[in-house]
Parts: sequence; structure tokens; C-alpha cells
Amino acid sequence: MKAIIPVAGAGTQLRPLTYTQPKPLIPVAGKPIISFIIERLQSLGVEEFIFVTGYLGEKIKDYVEVQYPGLKKEFIQQENRFGTGHAIWTARNLIRDAGELIILLGDTIVEMDFQKLIHCPTSCLAVKKVPEPREFGIVEFDEKGNVKRVVEKPKIPKSNMAMAGLYMIREVNALIESLGYNIKNDIRTDGEFPLTDGLMRMIEKGIPFSTVTVDQWFDCGKKETLLETNALLLNNEGYASGNLPEFDNTIIIHPVSIGQHCTISNSIVGPHATIGGHVKIESSIVKDSIIGQYASLREVVLKHSVIGNDTSITGFRQSLNIGDNTEIDFS
Repeated sequence: MKAIIPVAGAGTQLRPLTYTQPKPLIPVAGKPIISFIIERLQSLGVEEFIFVTGYLGEKIKDYVEVQYPGLKKEFIQQENRFGTGHAIWTARNLIRDAGELIILLGDTIVEMDFQKLIHCPTSCLAVKKVPEPREFGIVEFDEKGNVKRVVEKPKIPKSNMAMAGLYMIREVNALIESLGYNIKNDIRTDGEFPLTDGLMRMIEKGIPFSTVTVDQWFDCGKKETLLETNALLLNNEGYASGNLPEFDNTIIIHPVSIGQHCTISNSIVGPHATIGGHVKIESSIVKDSIIGQYASLREVVLKHSVIGNDTSITGFRQSLNIGDNTEIDFS
């Protein structure tokens, strides 16, 4: 079984953090988003991985090569970011021979019964009800409950069932043909070639699709949802740190994830704080936040904040979204 993971997006809604850090490498609950994706797919028996990279793609490649040296993997560059459908089509020569193909978007973490997806007799879409369907690709059903239409970010939605960024495709060559047809004929939605439009062409050709409902869907594309994802995962068993070392005159309010070789003193950390490795925290309060590696915090109160790697903050109380290699001194 093959999996393709599009990771070419620029993550504009997480700037300035993503000016120097690709979105899939941002940590939640103690490890980068891309690690959740790879390890979940490995547990399902995926044998080959294809990463479609773009913006800061070398950082993603370097991380995967170092952390997963035994992984059978290919990297292909999407030179022009024309949407998820274009990203999949860019890798067409690497997926043609796949009997089954899993597509999982590179900023998406889902919790569900994956066996229902794997053993679905038709191509399958992971879905979940959403309060604002105009922001997502939506699935419409006929009176018998069969998938009759998928539409990308409809202005007038006829369904509130959104596609959650996870797809099982059994007719791989039909998908390639459908995406190629849209690209060749310049059939775009909002200036791009979304995967949704390729799936719709498959449906129009009579290829059946089923759906499975996800239990939890974490779309980590915005600061607010990133922090919400971090908190929800830390609440789940197996994600938070246990057996933490003694920190000098410090209160740890669980759940938290604290990396190795951190120095924390005279502080309160948590709940729902993810702290990267080699971080120094002194006389501070940090909760509901994500702190990157090698950051230094002194005399600060941080909540609902995302702080990049190698960042120094002194004497400050505020909510921040700061990129890598930043130094701030408000003392």
C-alpha cells in the first residue's frame, strides 16, 4: 500500500512562525505534525511514502530522512502551488502502480477506526460534521445515502459533512486521469486545482465512493486550531509526558509535554503546554502554549501562545505567535 502526503503549502495563516518553519514540522503534544501522520500510516501497513514538498521542502526532507531512515520514501517538488489536486498529479508517475492509495494532507491529524477505511470495498472519504461547511470540501448524499457530489468550499452548502483530509483511493489511474483532465482543460476552483474537483470527475464517471466518520479531526492550519489540537491530544492517553525530572521550585500542572534537557526554575508550567527540547524557563508562567526548541523565557507570563525555536523572551505578559530565531526583550 502506498501513501501520498502533500506538504507543499506555505502555512500563511500561521505566519510569522512559518516563515522559517514548515507547518508539518510544528510540534503538537510533543512531536511534529508530520510524525503523527507517518507513524499512524505505518501502523496501518503502509509500505511506501511519497511526500509532495514545496515551501521549505528541504527542511521536511531532512527531518524525515533523519528521524525515519528505514522508511521507504520518495520526495517530489511541486514547483507551482496550484492546489492539492495539482500536488497529487505532480506525483502521478510514482503512484500509477499503486493498487491502493491513501492520501493524507500534511497538516491533518485524525482519530478514528482506520480499519473501516482500509477495508472499505470502494474508494472512501473520511468525513465529519462541521458547523461552518463553507470553509471545507463538502460531501452531498442522495436519498439512499450514497455519495452523489463533492464540492470545494460551497457558497451555499447543501450538506454539513466535510472531508477531513484523509482519502482511500482504489481506482488510482482514474484519479490521475481525472486530475490530468482538469489541469489540461484549466478547470479551476478559486484559481487552483483542488483534489475535490478530481474526485467529483471520478464520481461523474460512475466510480462509487463511500464515507467513514472520524471521531476527532485536527486541522492544524491556524494558531487557534493548532493550540486546540495540542490541548486535546495532551488530554488523550499516551501523549503527555510522564516521569518528569524534578524542576527547581517549579509547579507542573498536567497534562504537559516537556522535551529533554530543559532547565525550568521558579515557574508554573501547564496545563496543556508543549515545551521543546533544551528550553530554559525562569520565573515564568506558561500554559496553553507551544514553545519551540532552544527557546529561553525569563519573567514572562504566556498563554495561548506559539513560540518558535531559538527564541528569547524576557519580561513580558501577552499572547504571541512568533517565528524561529527571534529575540524579544521587553524588560
